[in-house]
Amino acid sequence: MASEGLWFALLLALIAGAAMPLGAALALSATFRRLPAPATHGIVAFGGGALLAAIALVLVPHARDTLSAPVALAAFAGGGIAFFAIDRFLESHGGRGAQLMAMLLDFLPEAMAIGAMLTAQAERALLLAGLIFLQNLPEGFAAFRDIMRGGAVRGHRIVLLFAGLALLGPVCAAIGFSFLSEMPQVLGVIMMFAAGGILYLIFQDIAPAARARHSWLPPLGAVFGFTLGLAGDMLIG
Repeated sequence: MASEGLWFALLLALIAGAAMPLGAALALSATFRRLPAPATHGIVAFGGGALLAAIALVLVPHARDTLSAPVALAAFAGGGIAFFAIDRFLESHGGRGAQLMAMLLDFLPEAMAIGAMLTAQAERALLLAGLIFLQNLPEGFAAFRDIMRGGAVRGHRIVLLFAGLALLGPVCAAIGFSFLSEMPQVLGVIMMFAAGGILYLIFQDIAPAARARHSWLPPLGAVFGFTLGLAGDMLIG
């Protein structure tokens, strides 16, 4: 029975992660490359709204229920500081990848949560996997465009990279199922650390990149992205 649960956790995490290369493939397609700038900015903002929803509705609430206030605050602040340092390092070396870091910071802890939840809350884990899939689509799209702006990597290679990164989801789900279901505080620290890092990246890189002058699509995209996360959280319970 335990082995069946583990395989189900791996499958859910793999499906949720598959949205990352799918979003990148959509960004690579001729149809989406012809989109006007306000529309692409709106999709980037939608991904930012979905990330903000992950912080407010999944990562922080789950971690807050398992951690003491000092530990939760230290983990959250530590995540922000750590990704400030990483972002500065990437900028000093002319690199890009803030969107990719934010996407992985969102996906990997939530994949662990999928595995941990399956031991006791299978329906909640199933709905969480669906929410992660819907979040990863615009996030994969935005991360692809962020990397492509550097011009050093071919589009098809980025899609393959995202497909490889999606395989990290089942690994994290297996860790969550096998170990973290019995160590909720460790999972809580990971989630709170990720939330702090995502919040830094949203306001430092994603929100400014999503802003287009004289257009209402980017801020509205952020609202719709958060609405998606809110809908998923209300469905989960």
